[in-house]
Amino acid sequence: MKIVIIGAGNLAWHIAPKLKKLGHEIIGVYSRTKKSADLLSKRIGSDSFSDIERIPENADLYIVALHDKAIASIVRQLKFIPKFIAHTSGATPLSAFPVKFKNVGVFYPLQSFSKNRTVKFDSVPFLIESKNTKTKKVLSDLARQFSNNVHFVSSEKRKRVHLAAVFANNFVNHMYSLSAEILQENQLSFDLLKPLIFETAAKIKENHPDKMQTGPARRNDQPVIKEHLKLLRGKKQRKDIYTLLNQSILDKFKVRN
Repeated sequence: MKIVIIGAGNLAWHIAPKLKKLGHEIIGVYSRTKKSADLLSKRIGSDSFSDIERIPENADLYIVALHDKAIASIVRQLKFIPKFIAHTSGATPLSAFPVKFKNVGVFYPLQSFSKNRTVKFDSVPFLIESKNTKTKKVLSDLARQFSNNVHFVSSEKRKRVHLAAVFANNFVNHMYSLSAEILQENQLSFDLLKPLIFETAAKIKENHPDKMQTGPARRNDQPVIKEHLKLLRGKKQRKDIYTLLNQSILDKFKVRN
């Protein structure tokens, strides 16, 4: 297929080279930031555009890989009706596309993307949505070229998947950051926690998280919890987070203790 990538951020940085490797022709990359468009287009050997009116109209598929808040405003600026168009957002509904666009969909890879990290797409879940059978087939066929983990999910359910992903990824990463701060303040290395982090992640490959829950709150070990709270004096936000998470664990498991 002839494909145009609208956006040049972390996801586009990974998805565009993969599409090219799969044999698709990337005929253009658009970004409001010329430097970003130029860098990605150079990476895959395509044209770049920072003027939306220069986007080619003859592509088979337009993949909109933009921040959520930019999707609706950018696609409404297109002066033509795309043959097929899909955004890659977990939180943006299908209704972000203009009504006059008939073949619209969602092509959402459920993964965290960073430009300096290689992503193996083989097992990445792709969440596909379209109310149009023809578009659904185009997007699902394309997704299966990336991964064998393809699902048809509505906008409402996809929003909930995205919410769950925020808890599992973004919030957990923030906990790593807070842990690193605590260690750094005490002249200790975050490397001390890495074996623990890796083992915790490995456990849930074959087990439900509830079965793997450990720690003072799971044991309802109040002396240890009180000692931790003493260590958090003067750090109100950390203390509030600690207290809230402890209470959540206590509430979840109190009937089992």
